[in-house]
Amino acid sequence: MFEALDAVVLARMQFAFTVSFHIIFPAFSIGLASYLMVLEGLWLKTDNPVYLRLFKYWRKIFAVAFGMGVVSGIVMSYQFGTNWSVFSDKAGPVIGPLMAYEVLTAFFLEAGFLGVMLFGMGRVSKTLHFVSTIMVAFGTLLSATWILSVNSWMQTPVGFSINEVGQFVPEDWLAIVFNPSFGYRLVHMVLAAYLTTAFVVGAVGALHLLRNRTNPDARKMFSMAMWMAAIVAPLQVVAGDFHGLNTLEHQPVKVMAMEGHYESHPDGAPLYLFGIPDDENQELDYAVGIPKLSSLILKHEWDAPLDGLDTVPDELQPPVGIVFWSFRVMVGLGMLMVLVGLVSLYLRWRRKLYDAPLFHRVAMMMGPSGFVAVLAGWITTEVGRQPYTIYGHLLTSDSIAPVEAPAVAASLIAFIIVYFALFGAGTLYILKMMNKQPGEVRPLPETPTRTAGTTQLAAQRPGPASVK
Repeated sequence: MFEALDAVVLARMQFAFTVSFHIIFPAFSIGLASYLMVLEGLWLKTDNPVYLRLFKYWRKIFAVAFGMGVVSGIVMSYQFGTNWSVFSDKAGPVIGPLMAYEVLTAFFLEAGFLGVMLFGMGRVSKTLHFVSTIMVAFGTLLSATWILSVNSWMQTPVGFSINEVGQFVPEDWLAIVFNPSFGYRLVHMVLAAYLTTAFVVGAVGALHLLRNRTNPDARKMFSMAMWMAAIVAPLQVVAGDFHGLNTLEHQPVKVMAMEGHYESHPDGAPLYLFGIPDDENQELDYAVGIPKLSSLILKHEWDAPLDGLDTVPDELQPPVGIVFWSFRVMVGLGMLMVLVGLVSLYLRWRRKLYDAPLFHRVAMMMGPSGFVAVLAGWITTEVGRQPYTIYGHLLTSDSIAPVEAPAVAASLIAFIIVYFALFGAGTLYILKMMNKQPGEVRPLPETPTRTAGTTQLAAQRPGPASVK
């Protein structure tokens, strides 16, 4: 299976595999932490028990997803030393401190308050517990901020010099942290995380509405999720447009691959909806496009010229097929999210949001859409950066550690087996918790006693259901 692949390709496959598993959990936990904060805040403000029940329902799911995200992230980071030690040596003076700041601020913040949020309700004051929930939500956002700062600097590197041994030495930390693409990527990723969570919550709410459309907990979570979809999905389209313009300015080759533009268009470039990229012949086969629309989107002028990959040496071009299709998957799912949000507004206006089984089935089908869109977006970003790890300065082929292909292949196989077993089991457990009807209250266990007449009193002792 891996005989024909060299160490560089195998190391890239291994990192892509582990980061694909890792990113789905933070994308979910970032949005879910904020959702828990909103639920607890609404409960404290309104004293509505529905919000409290939903908080407890999603708190358990958050705990499992957060734990799997931490574990998968730790494993992924070790690859910087095993497979990418040359990259770590050259970029370490810049990357190392930023990663350390993430641990010292975000991770410590999350770790410090997570236990109180998960287990402190009823044991600490309501104010302290709510502050803990806020801190966990803030910590997840802060963690994403540092990680995206690192990744954005690799995409648009500034504020550094290269010393005599080839290391990237920081010269301006503000320029490094707030590099040209950082703000666009942060907004785009955070909105993606909120949409991912919204469509998972909406799918779970839809599932339980199909079972019992009068369930107040299911109605509330479905309503909140659809509000988020209706508001955030259009905002994501706008944020994506700004991000695309920023990418065109700083990484034009990536945009050429995203658009499938093998040829330059001096008088307006078409927007290709479909095609089969052919890197060998440098052409887009079976192309179906709308004339000049790409120029209108990217340059806001119908006849604006756009360069193509014919202006870029073959060895500096990314794999167009992967970038071209992953970008279309991301955009297509984004448009579906906008459509779902608009339909939910129409149904809400008609007072049929909870009495539309067909729409509920559609919402269930859209449950995984956020995860797929996030993965497609990251594939577009990372593969589109190739052949560089640090764009324009350090080639991927020059970043690999002195490892042999068989060793990388063996570790990749081990990762595949362990990840599917461990995280597959965790995912199944999360799905099992989601399948449980929200608002369910388990009966208190009866504890038989030797003394006659005390069974009833024992049954009234606080059990697991009463202290959750």
